[in-house]
Formats: sequence, structure tokens, C-alpha cells
Amino acid sequence: MTEHTRDDVAPAPLVVAVDGPSGSGKSSVSKAVARRLGAAYLDTGAMYRAVAWHCLHEGVDLADAEAVAAAAVAMDLDQSTDPDVEAVRVGGTDVTEAIRGPEVTDTVSTVAVVIPVREELHRRQRAAIAAAGRMVAEGRDITTVVAPDAHARVLLTASEAVRTARRSGQLAAAGETGVDAGTLHRQVAGRDARDATVSTFDRPADGVALVDSTELDFEQTVAAVLAAVEDQAGIPAVKGGRR
Repeated sequence: MTEHTRDDVAPAPLVVAVDGPSGSGKSSVSKAVARRLGAAYLDTGAMYRAVAWHCLHEGVDLADAEAVAAAAVAMDLDQSTDPDVEAVRVGGTDVTEAIRGPEVTDTVSTVAVVIPVREELHRRQRAAIAAAGRMVAEGRDITTVVAPDAHARVLLTASEAVRTARRSGQLAAAGETGVDAGTLHRQVAGRDARDATVSTFDRPADGVALVDSTELDFEQTVAAVLAAVEDQAGIPAVKGGRR
């Protein structure tokens, strides 16, 4: 994991855990929150995508859970934790764009429901959080499994219609036009249904703040998450960010 440091990071440790379903905006919002906090940022979903890419690249039989788990353990992963730099390398190969492609998108849930894979990535995620000291980590089970003792825990959600529209916008921005409604539904609701077999992200656990962004714009959503951080951490959350 590439270490992320900033000259203006506040010395006090601060771990913010953010969970949410597909299309909830957790990645973009978490990056913005990390910038405001002067913190590192961990995209745990990218880690699962990296495993999926690795399995596809190495020809691992996705129906063989033991082989998939072994590939996850052996995978050499280098992932940026700078909210301004998206970079993922597997075995020295830059897969930053490849892990967002349709083949990986259609495969990642198959990999993510393999329990030993989750256990291995949970280990790596906890190590990254401990090394950073001050980090915003986002995913699907960060608030409940990876960092249940985080200073602040937030479940970010939105209606399925809004999340599907956001996913459509993301695809359009990436140049993927003409994606049919069935594919969009599979990428949002379908993936959520598969991942829900191994993690709970449709409702907040005890002590987890709920932020519903259905009626909020981006800046309002960021503000709501920062307010939850301040409320739960018991300290002023924003320590400077970028100068």
C-alpha cells in the first residue's frame, strides 16, 4: 500500500468509516471528506476489483473458491491512499483503469463473496488504516467489520432510482454510452443483492450515522458527513486540509 502523507496532517489520529450501496456516492464523497480532514483515503472496493482483475489475468477458475482465495493472498498490491491520486498496481502492472472495466465489474461480486478473500482484504485494510493514523476508509463493511471502533462511522445511502441515475452518469463520463437498463440494474441493485449475502449495508448498525443523499447535492452530502464526523468524534473534524 503506497503510504500517503501530508505536511499539514493533524497529529491526532482520526479514522472515519463510510459504508454504502452501489451508486451512493461514497467514493467521491469520502475523497472530499478526506481532503477536508487532511487525511488519507482508502477505496476498499478497488481492492476487491484488483483481486478480480488478478484472477482474470492469471486464468484462475472463479468457481474454485480455494484458488480465488489463494490468488488474493498471493496478490502483490500497491494502492495509493492519496485522495487526489487514483493509482492501483498489481504485480507492478498499472490496473487503475482496467479494474473499472466491464469485465471486472461483472466479476467482482463473485470474488467478493468468497469469505477467505474478505478475510485477507480485511487484514490488509486494517493494516493500511493503522499505518495512516488519519484516514477515511469506505466500502461495505468498514463500519461493522473492518473498523467498528472508528472515531466516526457513517452509512451513506440514496434511493435506488437516484443511485442508478448516478451510475449511468459515471458510465457516460467514462465514455461508456448506450448501456441498457438491465445492465444498469445489474450493476447497482444486482451487485448489492449479491454483496448483501456477506455484509450489511442497507441499514446502519448501532452507533452508525445515516446520511441519505437522495435529496442532497454533492456539497450538501459532504457537509452532512463532516457534521456526523464532528458529532461522533467529539472534536472539530476539519483540521485544515489543503492550504
